[in-house]
Amino acid sequence: MEARAIQRTVRQSARKMRLVIDLIRGCGVAEADAILRFSKKRAAKQIHKVLKSAVANAQQAAQRQGAPFDADQLRVKYAVVNEGATLKRFTAAAMGRATPIKKRTSHVEIHVASDAVPAPAAKATPVTATKAEPKRAAASKKKTQKQTKKASK
Repeated sequence: MEARAIQRTVRQSARKMRLVIDLIRGCGVAEADAILRFSKKRAAKQIHKVLKSAVANAQQAAQRQGAPFDADQLRVKYAVVNEGATLKRFTAAAMGRATPIKKRTSHVEIHVASDAVPAPAAKATPVTATKAEPKRAAASKKKTQKQTKKASK
């Protein structure tokens, strides 16, 4: 089961948000939830919302398909923060000038996938060698040894 969630135009720079998203990439959902809940960074709150949304989307998808759902088996498969549109503003500066202010935004995207272990394959019956096969193998081994001795002389 795989699901994703995207939050666009978060009013924080992508560079600051990437510091937090790097902490949870590849973690289990429960561990990522704990990291985000106790992080001091402001970006953690927004990323936590996106993570919860992705888990809810996975639950809804499982419900639609009639598949069993366990949030503890989900992992953060893909987590990225991209730059969004920059809001450009101006403030007053000395001698009647204006200086630009760039209010940066970002887009957060998180994919969660189940960490399902593949089912073990059916055990194949062991192939038993016949009594003649070991004798043949030993005979061919002796022949190669004789040939190497003749070649070396």
